[in-house]
Amino acid sequence: MPTPHAAFRDDTPVFHHQPGIGRMVLRRFDPRRDSWERLTMLLHRAFASLAAGGLHCESADQPASVTRQRALAGDCFVALCNGRVIGTMTLEARDPQSPCEHYRLRGVATLHQFGVEPSWQSRGIGAAMLAFAARWAATHGYAQLALDTPFPAAHLLAFYRAQGFALVDVVQFAGRGYDSAVFSKPTGVELRSVG
Repeated sequence: MPTPHAAFRDDTPVFHHQPGIGRMVLRRFDPRRDSWERLTMLLHRAFASLAAGGLHCESADQPASVTRQRALAGDCFVALCNGRVIGTMTLEARDPQSPCEHYRLRGVATLHQFGVEPSWQSRGIGAAMLAFAARWAATHGYAQLALDTPFPAAHLLAFYRAQGFALVDVVQFAGRGYDSAVFSKPTGVELRSVG
């Protein structure tokens, strides 16, 4: 399990010690030093095996302009090891326009464009990023962190369950030729009713 070495703040990198690989840094995407094109290529590589299996996720072949647009809809973070970007995710507030009912609920933050460089997968990077995402959601007052993944991708369903997520819905999103499993995880924040 990764060990945080710095308290979470929105504008400060968070450092984790990953057994076997050393220090990993999670920080906001910075267009002054990061590239939308390189981030897009990372997503293409991360989603390539799903696409090869017939599961066309948007991140598998979207242009850099779409990566940028989707990232700017929330808070985009990158994971670095040895100075190289090896993962990314975008965290968003609840989406009242989403076709997914769970994403429309008050108190639910969502995670999108979540990918880890294939050569860095199965080393705890994704788990550390998800732990960070849950802290981000809690810090911002969200009771749940939700995400979706292709329902036929059994290895991803098992991964998210192992990270404490529970299946809450199955949704057919427009433009996808498969059902998506919607997972959610409590962040430890309780929502309170006003009035």
